Amino acid sequence: MGITEAGTRITLKNILYLTDFSEPSEAALPFAAAIAREYEAKVHAYHVLIPAVYAYTTPELATAGVEVQEEKAEADMERVKAQLSGLSSNTIVERGVAIWPSLERAIGEYAIDLIVLGTHGRTGAQKLLLGSVAEEVFRRSHVPVLTIGPWARGGVHKGAKFHRVLFATDFTNESMAAAPYAISMAQENQARLIVLHVMKQPETGTPKKAIEDAESSAMFQLHEIVPPSAELWCRPEGIVQYGDAADKILEIAKAQGADLIVLGVRDARGHIGAATHLERTTAHRVVAHAPCPVLTVRG
Repeated sequence: MGITEAGTRITLKNILYLTDFSEPSEAALPFAAAIAREYEAKVHAYHVLIPAVYAYTTPELATAGVEVQEEKAEADMERVKAQLSGLSSNTIVERGVAIWPSLERAIGEYAIDLIVLGTHGRTGAQKLLLGSVAEEVFRRSHVPVLTIGPWARGGVHKGAKFHRVLFATDFTNESMAAAPYAISMAQENQARLIVLHVMKQPETGTPKKAIEDAESSAMFQLHEIVPPSAELWCRPEGIVQYGDAADKILEIAKAQGADLIVLGVRDARGHIGAATHLERTTAHRVVAHAPCPVLTVRG
């Protein structure tokens, strides 16, 4: 595994802020704005208008209903635009039958480098950006996705600045795709960088020497991720733990006071049940329960 290039800096020119105007979406806006300022990027505030379907209605009433939805969406988007004052930005309200197909087109059309969205971290009412929709986005998107979940919204976001960045990896190519983003975010924010590897509990009877060797090898690989010169600005710290990956990531994030978690994920490969870089539900569980925003990068 090669060392990440010293001085690596991620370029973010266009940020897509995906909103449905709900409270979770509103909580994500300060993060989109703050990152745009740090990277001098343009914010594209984007809403997919999915017309409500009624079983019993006339075409005329259906058309009128869509027009009312559009008017409300445009009014809500004006409020978003006001909050982006001082930044390069534009607002888009687009009709669609589902969020992902419309979003995929927007990613290409606006040359998006990062998606920011808020989520309830659960499934339920279909018209909000809930956990299932957020998961579809971060598994299908070829650009990184910053998700602000319910537990992250409950805390103080410190002006959307990141002071402690936690990067969790199992050293696969998928997880390592996120390393440059973790390093860059730490560098941009002059943050402490924590690199974590979670190992499975050793089998009963495993020689102590073998366990110690495995731990040493993991710690060595963690330190290889960050270039030596990075210690001047991000103070990297390697941590090796045993247990369930999601549980340990959340535990360490809370214990270390992390305000950003960075994960690499595999793509959906045709279905949203595809595995993450650690275990089947790791990314979903971390996003849903993290005490801070989670940046997912598809490997």
